[in-house]
Amino acid sequence: MPGSLLILTGPPGAGKSTVARMVTENASRAAVHLHTDSFYVWIRTGFVPPYLPEAARQNKVVLGVIAGAACGYARGGYDVVLDGVVGPWALQPFRDAAARDGLDLFYAVLRPSLEVTLARGTARDAPELTAVEPLKGMHAAFTGLGDLERHVIDTTEQTVEETADVVRRRARSAAFAL
Repeated sequence: MPGSLLILTGPPGAGKSTVARMVTENASRAAVHLHTDSFYVWIRTGFVPPYLPEAARQNKVVLGVIAGAACGYARGGYDVVLDGVVGPWALQPFRDAAARDGLDLFYAVLRPSLEVTLARGTARDAPELTAVEPLKGMHAAFTGLGDLERHVIDTTEQTVEETADVVRRRARSAAFAL
């Protein structure tokens, strides 16, 4: 039986990695936590920070590789929680791969307030993104999502445990399906 793919996204500092780890460690089925940042740090020469406009070609390649890996695990029967900054602009490779493989695809956006995002983002250790202006820009990229606004979980007042519980209960529901 194939698994499914949940894209757990939001701005840096939203808690994606922590929540994804918690959800996959206590899953009732075989599960994989796929951390998108890993796919970027493997680039040794010619790396461009993915939030810069000149990273467009690199990002297209990396997103295709990530989508292929995620769907490969799901085809093998694993429920995949993919954590990373995957905005609406980056969904097509995942939609295409999931449709090709007949997999269920879900999308959940963790979105704390800008103040919480900046507090968490600037408190992180290097090599994580901690610069205020890129953090503001990435937070803005997850506001006003139109039809995808229903995929947002406001984590401003939640502990990571509360957010993980919400993700476990709701993220693989019809409301979050793509």
